[in-house]
Amino acid sequence: MNKWGKRIGYGMGDFGCNLVFSTMASYLMVFYTDVFGISAAVAGTLMLVTKIIDAMTDTGMGVIVDRTHTRWGQGRPYFLIGAVPFAVLTILTFYIPDLGSTGKIIWAYVTYCLLCTAYTVVNIPLNTIVPRLTSDPHERNCLVSTRMICAMLGTAVVMTITAPLVTYLGKGDTAKGYLITMSIYGIAAMVIFVLTFLSTEEVVPSTITREKTTLREDMKGLTDQSYVLFALNFLYFALYVIRNTTVIYYFTYNLEKTQWLTLVGLLGILSGLPMLLALPALEKKFTKKKVLCLSTLIYIAGDLMIYVGKNSMLCLFGGLIITGLGIYGIFGTVFAMQPDVIDYSEYKKNKSVSGLIAAFQGFSVKASMGLASAVVGLLLKSGGYVANAVQTGKTLGYIEFSFIWIPLILCGGILLTSRFYTLDQQTKEMGLELTRRREKREKA
Repeated sequence: MNKWGKRIGYGMGDFGCNLVFSTMASYLMVFYTDVFGISAAVAGTLMLVTKIIDAMTDTGMGVIVDRTHTRWGQGRPYFLIGAVPFAVLTILTFYIPDLGSTGKIIWAYVTYCLLCTAYTVVNIPLNTIVPRLTSDPHERNCLVSTRMICAMLGTAVVMTITAPLVTYLGKGDTAKGYLITMSIYGIAAMVIFVLTFLSTEEVVPSTITREKTTLREDMKGLTDQSYVLFALNFLYFALYVIRNTTVIYYFTYNLEKTQWLTLVGLLGILSGLPMLLALPALEKKFTKKKVLCLSTLIYIAGDLMIYVGKNSMLCLFGGLIITGLGIYGIFGTVFAMQPDVIDYSEYKKNKSVSGLIAAFQGFSVKASMGLASAVVGLLLKSGGYVANAVQTGKTLGYIEFSFIWIPLILCGGILLTSRFYTLDQQTKEMGLELTRRREKREKA
């Protein structure tokens, strides 16, 4: 199979995921409150309940993937299985039924929970499949970087064209505009998942003869490096959410530069592209731990540049670009560690638990995003924040603390946690041993 065809086919899977996931993250709340017609309190509770259900479905899907054995592999079948439900549920989530207030709330709960489940069905396998696509460390890094680039481009597409599409296609009817726009996104994602299935192939077999096991027995396959990965995911996504949430407050109230917000948003998404393109070369020359630490230090430098040069447009935008390079460097490197962590469980514990690792990784991400959002809300409340008003000095101080200093604390956590990552020194040995085991199994 063509190497670049496989890379792009795999990466496009996350482009499809982000067409819908990024729209949900950015527009679903305002759709529910301003278009669908339910209160902010009900919509907020819905989001919380869905996160709890997500935690359970992630774990369940991870267990299912670990127990899947077909001629198409462990993860690939779910790109086909989940494609049509994902499209249909995307459309139904943004459809407004004539059911009365209670009926509409039930509709919102059912459709959104099912959409999140459909997302889990395609996304968990996308996280687990890399070790089965290739055993070459450099090629794995290329696959992960391609995926990160495609995910970023999916987010960029959503942030750039969704609002104009809703306006254009709705022609004055916002509900119609959302429904048509999300129908386009859902169908596009469905086609992309089919292409991802066709352009990938699980060619690296497991060294484990799968037997029926319980979840408790599978848990024994998690290593110390699994927990390091979960912690890094938790810290990274907390950093990501806090930065992207508070940057709007900081530029609106502390700097009073609301006219820059569109450019700030585009820089936040696209500034990481050079780093994602460079990551495979960097990870070929340096260890993943060093690349992670370098990316974290780059973010710290950019953050301090914004703080020191807050009165200079050059320093502000330069700092945003530098923090973008750093944050996407952290993002790409942490995801590049995952295949090694999966291999390590197979190497050290003689257990194939890629699905379970991806499930707990997903849980740590969602827990992090929920807690980070809650922390920002509590800090704004403690600072006396009042929406659309002139803020007090105390409030501005809390906003600055949230935007500048909490990310620096999280970066310190990433640097500290990275000290416990030890697989860079064992990757070559692991690869040789797992290859030996596969050859021995094939001869048996």
